[in-house]
Amino acid sequence: MLFTFKKPPPAPFLSAIIVAGGSSSRMDGIDKQQIPVDQIPVVVRSIAAFSQIRRVWEIILVCREEYIADYFALAQAYELDKVSSVVGGGDTRQESVFRGIAACNPETRYFAIHDGARPLVTRQVIEDCIDAAMEHGAAAAGVAVKDTIKVRNHSGFVTATPDRESLAAIQTPQIFDATLYRAAMNRAKQLRHTYTDDCQLVEQAGHRVFISPGSYENIKITTPEDVAMADAILNFREEAEI
Repeated sequence: MLFTFKKPPPAPFLSAIIVAGGSSSRMDGIDKQQIPVDQIPVVVRSIAAFSQIRRVWEIILVCREEYIADYFALAQAYELDKVSSVVGGGDTRQESVFRGIAACNPETRYFAIHDGARPLVTRQVIEDCIDAAMEHGAAAAGVAVKDTIKVRNHSGFVTATPDRESLAAIQTPQIFDATLYRAAMNRAKQLRHTYTDDCQLVEQAGHRVFISPGSYENIKITTPEDVAMADAILNFREEAEI
């Protein structure tokens, strides 16, 4: 099922795919994308962040089939005019992204893929990631790991301690040259491989991904505690502006 309510402009420069098709299993079945953070739904905040970027010409929203009409209504209610399509997701995140890619204007030059559940992404993080993708062909927002990370075996015992200086926690957006991403996507389909994120998809096709500066505030809403944390971050931002 597909809702398309605005014809995208000719030859868009960059298409943003907002992926909001998760099961919300850790939110007691409540659709986390529609939970309000400071009175505005999570997914609306995510879309709005990309709507303000001049280089983003269209936004594709991917969600669960049963929420298509709801998300269509949200986009209209909040006047998110850059949203060109709302499409149903697949059984995996990868399949959901691929369906979003299929709904993009075929002439777009870059794909910016973002988790709908990261509503606090800033304009600076997005712009920096776009610049890095234009230079390197593939880029993802990321932050330095604060904690010591351990590799463990199936029995729960530590097998290695990676150098923390070499580690990064990867966020979204993840932005790619369209030709590069389509080639990696077709390779994954041919090999019938499913990857955990779009960076891995591109890496397995032999292309390096540049880590662009992310933000520790760019959290992903996964559990009820994350909603409280997001509210606190927004309050902190408001107080900092006073």
